[in-house]
Amino acid sequence: MIHENPDWYPPFAAAFEAEGVDHEPWLLGTGVLDLDAEPPRGVFWSRMSASAHTRGHGLAKDHTRSVLSWLEAHGRRVVNGRRVLELEMSKVDQLTALRAAGIEVPRTLAVVGPDALLQAAATLPTPFIAKHNQGGKGLGVALFDSVDAFAGHLADPDHQPPVDGITLLQEYLRATEPRITRVEVVDGEVVYALTADTARGGFELCPADACAVDGGPAAPSLFALREGFDHPVLKQYLDFARRHRIEVAGFEFVETTDGRLVTYDVNTNTNYNPEVEAAAPRSGPRQIARLLKRLIAEEENS
Repeated sequence: MIHENPDWYPPFAAAFEAEGVDHEPWLLGTGVLDLDAEPPRGVFWSRMSASAHTRGHGLAKDHTRSVLSWLEAHGRRVVNGRRVLELEMSKVDQLTALRAAGIEVPRTLAVVGPDALLQAAATLPTPFIAKHNQGGKGLGVALFDSVDAFAGHLADPDHQPPVDGITLLQEYLRATEPRITRVEVVDGEVVYALTADTARGGFELCPADACAVDGGPAAPSLFALREGFDHPVLKQYLDFARRHRIEVAGFEFVETTDGRLVTYDVNTNTNYNPEVEAAAPRSGPRQIARLLKRLIAEEENS
């Protein structure tokens, strides 16, 4: 498993062990890659995170690009390979690909560099959202009621510019309920849908235990299984995943007061919430382990 955050590994390790899958973590971000060497045989699952730089792993993204290029050049089986990595790292890439597939996305301006930010913001209705193109966990996402408020934010000494220099300015999606929905997809199937409470969680809605904000032992979970969700967008997500060779992902959307269902994120290193996992009819990590077990068998028999 190609990644950079050991805190996210235990639920997957437990699922691998339960399904009898031999596994080895490859922590990327520093080291030597011998381009003349042949990669080991096996199946490789990439779940590099767009938020790696926020944990001090600023080189992990490009390290992963190199490793995946090396693996794929040698014909190794990679789950969520080189093309998928680019989708994970760029919301511009995600949104343009979703729109091309006929999936509704938010009205968005991608602003490169800081110079045109205020001018671009003035063209949007208020309130509006600003976020980083290479984000993750909702970091860098903020709501602004005015261009002046946005200007104050940019002038704040604590302001963190986006790591790739691209800021997204988006329409604010007014939700019918204070929640987003995330659809978990593994191996061409919908595993389940869950909701996240935006009234309490705001924009930082990573479901993993390692991301949990301390709300006290009695605080209810931000996340809940969304039972019985059935909508044509599910087929669109599966078609999109198949077209882009995404084998593990979480698609996130908002249902708006004007009757729209708007998809705003494709998370290709999706984590799983333990409370939702306990209530769900199928386990996300176990489905991934079964996928990898099947692929390993296919590699061994090829």
